[in-house]
Amino acid sequence: MKELICKIKRKLRTCFVSKLYENYRIYPLIYRSYWHSLFYSIKNEIDTNNYLTALINNGAGIGHQLAGWNSGLWWSKYFGMHHAYIGFSNSAWDKFLGLKGVDPNIKELKKQGYIVRRLPKFDEFKPKEVQLVTNIIKSYTHKKVVFVCEQDQPYLSQIGTMADLQARFYSSESRKEDRLVYDKHNFNIAIHVRRGDIMLDPSNPNLTMRYLSNDYFEKVLSQVVAHVSTDKPIHIYLFSQGKPEDYSKFTKFNNLHWCLDMGAIDSFMHMVYADLLITSKSSFSYKPALLNRGIKVCPENFWHGYPDSEDWIMVDNDGNVKWNQ
Repeated sequence: MKELICKIKRKLRTCFVSKLYENYRIYPLIYRSYWHSLFYSIKNEIDTNNYLTALINNGAGIGHQLAGWNSGLWWSKYFGMHHAYIGFSNSAWDKFLGLKGVDPNIKELKKQGYIVRRLPKFDEFKPKEVQLVTNIIKSYTHKKVVFVCEQDQPYLSQIGTMADLQARFYSSESRKEDRLVYDKHNFNIAIHVRRGDIMLDPSNPNLTMRYLSNDYFEKVLSQVVAHVSTDKPIHIYLFSQGKPEDYSKFTKFNNLHWCLDMGAIDSFMHMVYADLLITSKSSFSYKPALLNRGIKVCPENFWHGYPDSEDWIMVDNDGNVKWNQ
């Protein structure tokens, strides 16, 4: 019951903040930290001994949750502060991703005398909003503070912390527990065909914008198999939901392995370790792509960013792969 009440309170606050955010002239007034910036002098520099983090949407999927966590890490770097740890709704993901134990959490910091202050949500592409938050942070210089960004604080690109995420993931003790169905003597291709939630409500534009047809994926996979230069046998692992009959167009490919019942963490892990990963318009395959050290083949029309490097290959809306020259 206590947990349910907390969830309801978080939901109500999120709705309240989102609604009030529409009028940014009055929105910051609900924050104690904003009033502090009005009555205390704004210092020239940010106190780099302080911490920053972002609330995670615990009701969302792991891709969405990781985007929120990543936002906190990015903005802590942007403002030149340390990052404070906030965990996921399922602690198994913290362990798997190697995120827990690297940074102190808020409880630990409060024991060290740090106070916690929420920051107003801000649009990263609106300088006035970024400056307002910068002034708030500067008003706390010489005080021990953990700043907490609101749930779903925007950080659109997501790629600015890729090196940090990879370092945490690959150095984690959890890597000793990784068990792959791949054979290292093969060239292993993972393809993520997002279905599940986007099939539940075809009239929802927020879901339909994420849909890519079987024809799209079959076309991309055909080009990849024809283009890949390797002496190893090519094996293909299809990650999705449903039954093999739902994907009859893929039966023409040799060495095809169905991964339709694999758990979320194992599916994520196999996408990370694939020699080549074909992603969907989905955070669930985009986030493994950020950790993957092989080749990533991705839809160019996506809401997050991609690094400008040879191991990231774009695909247009018609399924034409734009091979790097």
